[in-house]
Amino acid sequence: MSVSILRYFVCCVMIALLPPTLLSQELPGQTAAGQPGGAILHTQGGVWVNGAESRDSSAVFPGDLIETKTGFSANLILEGSTVVIGSESITKFQGDYLELDHGAVSVGTSRSFRVRVNCLGVVPVLNQWTQYEVADVSRSIDVAAHKDDVNVEHEGGRKKASAASGATQQASVHEGERHSYDETEICGAPAIAQPGSPLSPKWIALEAGGGAAILCLLVCGGHGGGEKKNISQSSP
Repeated sequence: MSVSILRYFVCCVMIALLPPTLLSQELPGQTAAGQPGGAILHTQGGVWVNGAESRDSSAVFPGDLIETKTGFSANLILEGSTVVIGSESITKFQGDYLELDHGAVSVGTSRSFRVRVNCLGVVPVLNQWTQYEVADVSRSIDVAAHKDDVNVEHEGGRKKASAASGATQQASVHEGERHSYDETEICGAPAIAQPGSPLSPKWIALEAGGGAAILCLLVCGGHGGGEKKNISQSSP
């Protein structure tokens, strides 16, 4: 039997033995109907995904927790968007948006990729190339718009809105502007952390499905001062 025939035979046997669930596994950027896709995370060390140190390039999926250590950052690449996760940041990738628990991120997007901090969402106004930054340090949310405008929307939090308020209130940060928002004033006091846990309570219940990203690694290839603003609970 020639080498080529033997190789073909071995490949056929391997394909036959692979479980159907593995054959149907979607790559980053490919999605089932109505489901957000994954992204590629590029690092140079000092970055952890779901509690395990990340490789230089790896796939991440909705629900994955990304942490950067002191002196390190990470680049998140997905269709139509790039996100730079700054040093000492804790984030959670959610497919079409990123949850920021602590630290800072810089976003460039042509697909309205948004960032959520507690009860606030930062959303590009137009579905075209937009660049903005979001930081959350010491319960102060700092939003800077570098290219086009973004809206800062109140999406509901621990603090109850007044009866006259709607489900969502918003304010705008225009291109070239930077505004700060008091997280405690808008969203309410933070929940009590679990003893001995280094993470915010909202990350303690990390979905079990997030661990799939560790099994699917894919190898490839300052803030200035701003005006202090509050979002009204009754009107933008």
